[in-house]
Amino acid sequence: MHANTKSYAHCIDASKRVRWDIEQDLIRGRTLDADRKFLPDGLSCVQDLDFMCMADKQLFSQVQGRTYANIFGLVERFICAKILDLSRDYLLDDQVALEGLIRFSDEELKHQALFRRIEQMAAEQLPAGYCFLPQANAVAQAVLSKCTWAVLALTCHIELFTQLHYKQSIAPDMALSPLYKDLFLYHWREESQHAIMDEIEWRREDSQLSEAQREQAVDDLIDLVAAVDGIVCAQAASDADYFCRNTAQSYGPAQQACIAATLVKAYRWQFIVSGVQHPHFVRVLSELTTDSQLTRIQQALAPILTAESNAQQVA
Repeated sequence: MHANTKSYAHCIDASKRVRWDIEQDLIRGRTLDADRKFLPDGLSCVQDLDFMCMADKQLFSQVQGRTYANIFGLVERFICAKILDLSRDYLLDDQVALEGLIRFSDEELKHQALFRRIEQMAAEQLPAGYCFLPQANAVAQAVLSKCTWAVLALTCHIELFTQLHYKQSIAPDMALSPLYKDLFLYHWREESQHAIMDEIEWRREDSQLSEAQREQAVDDLIDLVAAVDGIVCAQAASDADYFCRNTAQSYGPAQQACIAATLVKAYRWQFIVSGVQHPHFVRVLSELTTDSQLTRIQQALAPILTAESNAQQVA
C-alpha cells in the first residue's frame, strides 16, 4: 500500500458523505436575493468607504460577489486539467488514489457548471454592463505552461483560502443572500477534501525534483502570483467603472479613486494575501523550499503585501 493511500481513502469517504447536486440540493428553485449583500464586509472591505449610502454598499458587495464567484469558476478550469493529468500516474497503480483524483476532477467540473449558473443568475439581478475580463481557457493555458510544482502550490493556496473565507467571513454573516451563502457552504464541503489531495500531490511532485528543477519551480510560482495579481487588478478596474456607472448617488473623482483602490485591496486580499499568509500554506511552503528560495518568494510578494498594508493604514 502506498503511503498516501489511507489519506486518499479518507478523502473518498468524505466526498461520498457530502456529495450534492446543483439544482436539487443547492439551488432548489431559489434565486439570488438582490435586496441583500452577496459578499461579507470582511472580504469586500466596504467598511473602508464610509461616504457610501447603504444602497451603494449593498451594490458594492454584489459586484464583488459576482466577480468572486467568477474567479472560482476561472481557476477551477486549470485545477481540473492539472488533476486529470496527475491521475494518469495512478492508472495502473494505486486505484484508491486514482478514484480520489477522479472524484476531485468530477467535483471541479461540477463547480465550474455551478459558477456559470450563478453568473447567469447575477446577470438577471444586477444592472447590465458588467464584464468579466479574463478568459478561462487562455488563463488555464498560461498557468499549465508552468511546472507542476508551481501549479500545485498555487492550487493548494487557493483551496486553503477558500476554506478560510467561508469559515471566517461568509458563514457568520447573517445578512447575505441565502442562496449566495449556501453556494459557498456547499463549495467549501468539497474543497476541504481537495486541499488535502493538493498537498499530497504537491509533496509527491517535490520529492521528484532536483535542486535545479526546484529553483525553476520557485521562479514559476513567482510568475504565477504576478499573473494572478495582474488579473485581479485589471478586474478591479473594470468593476470600479461598472459600479460607479450604477450607483444610487454620485461620487467625485477622489471618491471614485478611493472606490477603485478599495477594490484592488479587496481582490488582492481575497485571492493572494489571505492564501499566502494562511498558516498551513506558510508551513508547507517553508518545508518544501530552502531559506534562499523562500526569501525570493517573500521578496516577490513584498510589493503586494506592502500595498495591502498601506491601504489598511489609510483606511
